Amino acid sequence: MTPDTAPSIQEPAPAADYHPDDAPVQDFHPDDEHFDAAHPAEYHSTDVQHHDDLHHDAFHHDELHDEALHHDALPGHPSDAGLFADAGAVSVVAKPSKKVRRRRRLLALLLTLVVFVAAIAVGAQFLKPLLGADKAAGYPGPGTGEVHISVQPGEGTRSVASKLEGGKVVANADNFLQAFMASGGTLSPGDYTFKMQMKNSDAVNVLVGQDKTKVIYFALNAGLRIGESLQAISTGSGVPVQQLKALSDSPQQFGLPVNAKNLEGFLAPGEHRLPLGTSAKDILQSLVKSTIDELVAQGITDPAKQYEAVTVASIVQAEGGQADYGDVAGAIYNRLKPNDQTGGFLQVDSAVTYGLGTKSLNFTDEQRQDKSNLYNTYANPGLPPGPIGSPGTAAIDAAAKPKANDYLYWVTINLDTKETKFSKTLAEHLGYVAQYSSWCHANAGRCT
Repeated sequence: MTPDTAPSIQEPAPAADYHPDDAPVQDFHPDDEHFDAAHPAEYHSTDVQHHDDLHHDAFHHDELHDEALHHDALPGHPSDAGLFADAGAVSVVAKPSKKVRRRRRLLALLLTLVVFVAAIAVGAQFLKPLLGADKAAGYPGPGTGEVHISVQPGEGTRSVASKLEGGKVVANADNFLQAFMASGGTLSPGDYTFKMQMKNSDAVNVLVGQDKTKVIYFALNAGLRIGESLQAISTGSGVPVQQLKALSDSPQQFGLPVNAKNLEGFLAPGEHRLPLGTSAKDILQSLVKSTIDELVAQGITDPAKQYEAVTVASIVQAEGGQADYGDVAGAIYNRLKPNDQTGGFLQVDSAVTYGLGTKSLNFTDEQRQDKSNLYNTYANPGLPPGPIGSPGTAAIDAAAKPKANDYLYWVTINLDTKETKFSKTLAEHLGYVAQYSSWCHANAGRCT
């Protein structure tokens, strides 16, 4: 066409900017307050940039098949690019669809979560050694080899548990402590033999003396009488009490003098572990040997002297606290000497009650005068016919080497603290006896 005949160019109507199937354009009327018929490109730009406000996504290619972004250049339908060029070349940057944005947000969340979990895992691995969380709860057992652990007097269970963990006997000291407390057992000083990598329960059994599958074990307290000692040995060894008593009633076969009637006083206190299968006689012989070895170490080798020393030691064990053993032994030997105050009578209550077969500290005046009770040191002068219990090492040592003093009397005025008062005269002694009576009155039932 020539310029003279060319028709005038008219501004395209708004509807001509969009495909007939373009739903967002058809939703609006030209009278809409945001529609500018003179500037359709501006309206189109506003529509694209604010599709969320109008609840129409012109870029949802899944739903609208990308019609809003890619109009076909059909005859009579100018493309969006042409329209935008006519409108002043307003450029529009297409935003991702909601589905794409959701995927991106989900991916970002997952990546954040993975990083967070990884950080926790790395931190936990770093803190495990510091918190001790990397320790195993315990070994499966039964263990191998031998580990020797000594428990010192007064040592606590936590200290022992640390030794066991350090020696690789148990894997975790805290778990071992829990097992030990649950056992209800008590910790006693001594030397123990464990295996490496034992189960907690097996290690507890060794420590509390219940590892009967490995050794014969029993413990004897100082001061026990013969019947009590034999019962404890029977329980630990499985040997019948009657069999042990029959052996005890023939003490000469164990090296005791002819005046000994049984093994009273010679069954050494303490913890004892013997190999399985040890005979009843060998069990008793090992205990007697321990006592005799201590006497020999103190320079007493004659059997008769040994028997006398053990008798004195048994009274020392029964009458005083350990801190006073030396003074009690010295006073006993002083009373055995001829003197005007005591006449050679020991007047020891513990010996009288032994002869009566009781442990009560009280007895009648008639019982006090009964000479038929050979252990009645009020009615019979000198030492009783034999020991009145099993003395410990400290008492034996005191009897073997008594402390030199001038005491003739002693009395324990407090049964809890074992505080003992010594005196040289009967009058002074009676004053201390009054203190003992006051303590008994304040502690009803304790002095029976």
